[in-house]
Amino acid sequence: QVQLVESGGGSVQAGGSLRLSCASSGYIDSGYCMGWFRQAPGKEREGVAAMFSGGGSTYYDDSVKGRFAISQDNAKNTLYLEMNSLKLEDTAMYYCAARSYCGSASWQYWWTFDSWGQGTQVTVSS
Repeated sequence: QVQLVESGGGSVQAGGSLRLSCASSGYIDSGYCMGWFRQAPGKEREGVAAMFSGGGSTYYDDSVKGRFAISQDNAKNTLYLEMNSLKLEDTAMYYCAARSYCGSASWQYWWTFDSWGQGTQVTVSS
């Protein structure tokens, strides 16, 4: 069983930056997919970014390409999401998630991820 704990959310002005962290424990092999998702009030959960636990390919939603960066520190068992040039529409609860396989075709299907953190709130104001 994989346990995930997010941190790093907060309130920031538009154009600002935040870095989210996701500490993991439990069995995660190199083929696992680690992802960041978000959900704004009244909206469906959506994929933000994902990557193989073992490194390599990264995936981004078009809305965050060039602004967000996903990375990991395997020594610390921690996944990160660096968020720059934040916009009002980035306001949401952000979740870290994991599943046992990764791929460009389905990484945004949040319902296929079976391990989730509790979420961390990001609020962007003007």
